[in-house]
Order: sequence, then structure tokens, then C-alpha cells
Amino acid sequence: MGDNLTTIVVTLITVIFGAGGWKFYESRMKLKAEQDTDEQTEKNIYRDDLRQRVRNLESLLKESSEEKDEMRSQILTLTQEVSALRVKVDFLEKENDRLKNI
Repeated sequence: MGDNLTTIVVTLITVIFGAGGWKFYESRMKLKAEQDTDEQTEKNIYRDDLRQRVRNLESLLKESSEEKDEMRSQILTLTQEVSALRVKVDFLEKENDRLKNI
């Protein structure tokens, strides 16, 4: 029984530390490294996509802000014109009433 156990242990050690065992471990480490590289590549692609989206959103936000400022300026101009037209209408109404009474 002791010889069988010794033979089994020696065989296991030989298989584990032999050339076949090292090849197995080497191929396993390469596969794991490739998987890690693939995962890292996917993360990089996702990160780059997020960066591009942020750039696009920042660009849209800037455009929106510029449009808002332009519209605010147009509203101010239109408000001034409406005020001027109100003054003219008031003047014309008063002049019209005056001419009717003559």
C-alpha cells in the first residue's frame, strides 16, 4: 500500500511539474491574459464611446446656450420695437381724436 501511494505521489508530482504540466499551465496563463486583454479592450471601447458622447453633449449644450443668448437678444429688440410702436399708436390715436374734434 505504501509503495502504491508513493508511486501515485511521484507520478502526480512528475505530471504537475513535468513538461506537459508546464505546457498546460502556460497555455492556461496565455488564455487568461488574452481574456484580460479582450476585457480591457472592451472597457477602452466603452470608455472612448462615453468620451465621444460627452464631447457631443458639451457641443450641443454650447450651441443651445448660444441660441438662447441670440433669442434673448432678439426678444429685447422686439420688445423695444413694440414699445416704440405703442408710443406711435398712442400718438396717432390722440392725433386722430384731435382731428375728429376739429
